[in-house]
Formats: sequence, structure tokens, C-alpha cells
Amino acid sequence: MILSMDTIPQAAKNSDKEFRNQEMPISPARLAAFEILRRVTQQDAYAAELLHSSTYSKLSPADHGLATELVMGVLRWQSSLDDRISQISSQKLAKLDAEVLISLRMAVYQLWFLDRVPEHAAVHESVELIKRAKKRSAVPFVNAILRKVARASRPHESEDRATAAGLAKSCAHPQWLVERWAQIYGFDSAQRICAYDQTIPATSIRASDHETLKELESDGIQFVPGRLVASARIVLSGDVTRGKAFLNGLVSIQDEGSQLVALLAGHGEHILDCCAAPGGKTRILAERNPQSRIMAVELHPHRARLLRNRVPLGNVEVVTGDVSAQPGNEVFDLVLADVPCSGTGTLARNPEIKWRLQPEDLRELAARQLKILQSAMGRVAPLGRLVYSTCSLEPEENQMVVEAALGSDSSFGVIETRMLLRQMQSQLAWDEVDSLTSGPYLRTIPGVHPCDGFFAAVLARK
Repeated sequence: MILSMDTIPQAAKNSDKEFRNQEMPISPARLAAFEILRRVTQQDAYAAELLHSSTYSKLSPADHGLATELVMGVLRWQSSLDDRISQISSQKLAKLDAEVLISLRMAVYQLWFLDRVPEHAAVHESVELIKRAKKRSAVPFVNAILRKVARASRPHESEDRATAAGLAKSCAHPQWLVERWAQIYGFDSAQRICAYDQTIPATSIRASDHETLKELESDGIQFVPGRLVASARIVLSGDVTRGKAFLNGLVSIQDEGSQLVALLAGHGEHILDCCAAPGGKTRILAERNPQSRIMAVELHPHRARLLRNRVPLGNVEVVTGDVSAQPGNEVFDLVLADVPCSGTGTLARNPEIKWRLQPEDLRELAARQLKILQSAMGRVAPLGRLVYSTCSLEPEENQMVVEAALGSDSSFGVIETRMLLRQMQSQLAWDEVDSLTSGPYLRTIPGVHPCDGFFAAVLARK
């Protein structure tokens, strides 16, 4: 006998409804990725910091790997994912709840980019995430969108890469950023920057000694020499962060460009690191100057605590506070001012930055950077040296800040970084030293050089 819905008892109807509304298990990786993307979107958190926080340290290596892939992939390709969703959606994306949009982005990313993820898993768990976020009314909408995406093949990448607009669309970057990079560095370099930003960057490390490198090898970590800095190592396979050497502070993960800035700073007997956290450059300064006294200043208390853990060396004093407000007239023969910046040289590692940054932000950042640099200049002893650095590609934060500071203090001059790099050639793995400079300054460009984008100026008090 065939029963119609009218002949099914009410209790059975209720049971069916409860089954359809029941929350099903969600993989730890997707749940972690969803939570991280929600915090990045709603709280302006940084994905890399969350992924490496203690909250997600108990994920298995496989789950942590998938969570990282989902988070970074969604953020790298966000505009492309949104374009596809908006083509299908009956509602404007701006009107969607954040949880709904994040779930859709995660699913579309998996359908487009992750061949090993079964289609049903990507769709099913994204729907379950909506339920978990208490957005059940959106379930039919999300199901409909994802069915259409699953049925259609992934659109071919735009072949129009000959214009800034086409490059921005095909490489998922804001057009205004691509346009300015093309103007500043040339269109070929702009293409390389965008391509680099959309890849998973190499993990480069610095080890305290050769014994530590042997310990890494015994733990199954495979690596090769750095491409820019001779003492760096590039990890090919294995998880450095789960090994004893890393947990004991004998290994640090640090981009080769960042290592180069610290090496460029050189030596001093009395050293000030103005904006020290997270501590990679501080550690190099301490290791290369073991007999020197180093004061590492960090404004934010939680970052200062992190700095103390990462740089547990006896010659480093960590001070919490604003470097411009430090009491006394103490001066130093070497000062490093690695200032807070837009971070446009690190978009491969911090892709959320490109969706947050606005052109007007550069002016505000530059004003803050100039204040820090001028304060740092006041701490340099006669004949002392100061290194100003950023991980930004933008002139407003780099040479324009330096030139403004020099214009207000004639007691400083610029040292040519080309000369310094040639003097430290034995420490470099990169033969084309001149390509690392722009005028008197250090300038690395992602995709052109094997590292993130860094700027550094070396100033000397006369």
C-alpha cells in the first residue's frame, strides 16, 4: 500500500522533521576553518595567528593541514569565490549573514580547488555548518546555490592579464593595489607579485646551530639550503612545529627576507629593538651579538609575553611599552625600527590584508611610522646606526617616511645598502645583489625574489 503524507501519523511526521533538522557531525578541520574565517571576518583577527594558536594545536596533522588549506585558500581567492556565488544567488552578498557567506565560500573553494575532497562532503558539511551557526532558515538557499555550483564546471581563468583590471580579477586582488604596483614596479613585476600571493609560500627556518639541523633530520624533517640567505633552510616536508627543536626554541620559522633585514642590521654593543614582537629579528640580533645588551620594546602586553617565550636569551631585556615614551635619555649604537605596516609584502601568508586595506589607510600608517622613526632616531648614539624596515610594498610607508625623517634631522645620513650587501656576500645565497636594492635602500619583491616583500633603510648618525 502506498501512503500519502495525509495518511502518515503526526508522530511520524514530527520524527521526520526532527531527523531533517538534526545536526550531523562535522569534521574537526572544517569546523576549525569555519570558526577561524568567522573571526577573521567579524573580529579582524589574523588567520595565521589563529591557526598557530593553542586553540587548534590539538588538531591532528591531517586536520590541521586541511583547516589551513581551507582558511588560506578561501582568503586568497575570496573575490573569485564571491563573483561565482553572486552570479547564482538571488540575494546580494552584502545582505547575507556572515556565517552563510563563509559556508558558501568554503564549499565553492573545495568544489573548485580540492580534487581529493568528495563533492558530497564539501556540500553536506557546509550545510551542517549553517545549522551549527543557528541559521537553519538559510539551509534551502545554501543547498540550491551549491547544487548549481557542483553541476557546473569551474570557470576558466580569465586570459585577460594584460591589464590591471584583468590581472586583478584573474588573481583575486583589489584592482587599486594591482594598478599601483604596476605603476611603481612595472607590469611584469605586478604579475609576479600577484602570482606569488596566490601560492602557498615556502616555509623557511633558522636554526641555532648544526646540531639542531641534525636533530630536525632525525625527526624526519627534510629541508634544503635557503635561496636568499645562506644560513636559512627551506622545509620540503615534515612539521617543524611539532618537533622538540622548535618547542625548545632552537628553531624559528622566519621568511628569508625578514632574516636578511636582521642580518643587514649587523653588530652593536648596546642595541635597541623598537617594535620587537614576534621576535624573529630580535633573536638573530641576540645570536649574532652574544656579548651585547639588547633592549626589546613591545607595545602590546600579550605580544611582549610571546616575545619573552620566543627569545629566551640572557642578553635580551623585554620591555612592555611605547618606545617613544620610554623614560630616560639612554642611547644605543644600533637601533632597529621594524615598524607596524600595511603588510602588503606578505599577502601570500596574510591574504586577509588585501580585503581590509584601503588607500586612505596608507596615509594614517605613514604618520604613525614617521613618529616611531623620529623617536628611534633620538635614541641613536653619535656614530651609531639605525635600520628602518617594513614588510610593505608601498612607497608611502617606506622611502617617503625615511625622506621625511631625514628632512627633519640633518644629523643623519643614508648608508647604501648595496655596499653593505656586497660586504656580506658570503652570508647570501642570492648572486644578483644589485637586484635587492632600489636606490640606497633594500627592496625585495615577492615573485621577483624568493621571499616576501621587505624594505629597509640604514641610517647613520654623523
